[in-house]
Amino acid sequence: MFLSSVIDPSGEEGLAPLRKRCSNCTKCDLSKTRTNVVFGEGNCEQPDICFVGEAPGHNEDEQGAPFVGRSGEMLTKIIEAMRYRRDEVYVCNAVACRPPGNRPPEKHELASCNEFLLGQIRAVRPKVIVALGASAVASMTGSKKVIRDLRGKWLEWEGIPVMPTYHPSSLIKQQADGKEMKKFVWADMQMVLTKLGRKKTD
Repeated sequence: MFLSSVIDPSGEEGLAPLRKRCSNCTKCDLSKTRTNVVFGEGNCEQPDICFVGEAPGHNEDEQGAPFVGRSGEMLTKIIEAMRYRRDEVYVCNAVACRPPGNRPPEKHELASCNEFLLGQIRAVRPKVIVALGASAVASMTGSKKVIRDLRGKWLEWEGIPVMPTYHPSSLIKQQADGKEMKKFVWADMQMVLTKLGRKKTD
């Protein structure tokens, strides 16, 4: 597993000390340009789902919270369509600081932030992880594949099922293919619901 040995694998470290360490982190140059560290939020008591995104964008950097911009609105719609509330799931990112120009995080940035991502997942102990985009998958598995080759196929991280799918920002940016991509994402979420033993939604 990709750098999974960088923190105690027992998962006993709580979110509060992890959040404090993350907020003071200067391990990569993203710390020099951030406005706020963006730590995860949501249900911390073994939620059904943990959604792992790529990196904070402008709105997230300004507000210090994950998925609060247009991508956040899209993610919330997906969550609600699955008949969950946003506060019933856990939402975090592969890196906690915004990359300049909203570019994808680089390999060394993913590595620097890996202990915080994996620490959060170990602390909240979700039943299923939804990896939103290739960077999220890479942070947990080290995979170099593009998301179109990963989506819809179950992976596993430390015994937890992982469903890779498109990042909400892709659904917004790819106007020509947006409807088709939404169908793929929704099919992936139906697989998640089935894995959780919940009734599929239309």
